Amino acid sequence: MDFNADFELMKIKAKLQKKSSMPVDVKNRFSVMIPLIKRRGQIHLLFEKRALNLRNQPGEVSFPGGRIEGNESPKQAAIRETCEELLIKEKDLEIYSEGDFLVNPYSAIIYTYIGEIKKDFFEIIPSKDEVEKIFTVPLKFFMEIEPKSYKLDLNVNRNEDFPYHLIPNGENYKFKRGKEEVLFYDYKGIIIWGFTAKITRRFVERIGL
Repeated sequence: MDFNADFELMKIKAKLQKKSSMPVDVKNRFSVMIPLIKRRGQIHLLFEKRALNLRNQPGEVSFPGGRIEGNESPKQAAIRETCEELLIKEKDLEIYSEGDFLVNPYSAIIYTYIGEIKKDFFEIIPSKDEVEKIFTVPLKFFMEIEPKSYKLDLNVNRNEDFPYHLIPNGENYKFKRGKEEVLFYDYKGIIIWGFTAKITRRFVERIGL
């Protein structure tokens, strides 16, 4: 018996059992809240317009959320980011469930959590550093209106320093190409699009009222 090999296998097994599976090549992990809020006797979804001074996606419509930090779970990150951006307390939130997650073409995964904000809309004064304004859209709107769908081609740009000589057919190798579906909702002139629209549509499909 090779005791050294057995010992190494035991170490490998112990390490693997401590790790959860993750998508390959995902470099960034984000988590967002899909916040339901009662308004005028109806259920609404709450959205943010991102602050204009932000480096990433300034002025765009999004759900509360952001990057998962350190050893945070996706749920913890969604709650923390929502509280930081809307300047509310964790007690003002009730998490219903984890939603579906999205893996985008840019090496990132976006987790979603569905919950209720148990606070009057007009009592929410968001952080000016991160949020230009907040607004709501009746859930009924998304249940009745299909988003407009467009396709973007995702092509491979060939680089001169790529080692084509190491792969079959060299420079004639047929790399896979893809398409990215981009969705748009237009609510009274407010455009909700991209990943936010895609997450919204999946949420509506999931509840299927």
